[in-house]
Amino acid sequence: MGLDIRIPIGLMFSIFGLMITIFGVFTNSDKAMYVKSLSINMNIWMGLLMLAFGLFMLLLVKLAKKEKK
Repeated sequence: MGLDIRIPIGLMFSIFGLMITIFGVFTNSDKAMYVKSLSINMNIWMGLLMLAFGLFMLLLVKLAKKEKK
């Protein structure tokens, strides 16, 4: 079968992770926003985690395609 669920999952997590990371970088100077999270910019950390997971999924797709050949 040609359908691999890892492709849309990887793209979705990569795009959302990149967007959240960029948002976290631009709002890093707003200390009042991050008071509830003990002054930790969770947007950057969760965005990077989502981006890493998305890229990992896309890497798995690439490795699976290499293995088929």
